[in-house]
Amino acid sequence: MDNIVDKKIAENFLTSYKNHDWESIKKLLHPDIEWTLPGEGKISGTAKGATAVIERVQTIVNGGVVTKLHHILVGQRGLTLSLNNTATSADGRVLNEELATVLTIQNGLITKIDTYLSDVPMMERYFTKSN
Repeated sequence: MDNIVDKKIAENFLTSYKNHDWESIKKLLHPDIEWTLPGEGKISGTAKGATAVIERVQTIVNGGVVTKLHHILVGQRGLTLSLNNTATSADGRVLNEELATVLTIQNGLITKIDTYLSDVPMMERYFTKSN
């Protein structure tokens, strides 16, 4: 069908994320991609460009975050990932939140990522700017 986005883009993104395959992720991203994430934590704000997006993914992975996929939702112009992120830091900070990550797709590339969190203050505490 021409009016739905190929779900394999999200599947490839998640597989590359899980395998820490940064080059494969980069191949899925438009060079001018932007990723918005709410709050004031280390991973918050707008990451602009493929390199900044990869750096954000690496920060999340390096934070010990385990991501569980609930669903991939398919749309006409993009995909939404329904996820759960969990982690516990060495100093006892805990992350356990639901999130939706919306991928906007054009010509087979991710042009925009918008992340919506169930508990922004929890993410801010976990990803404090000072650590």
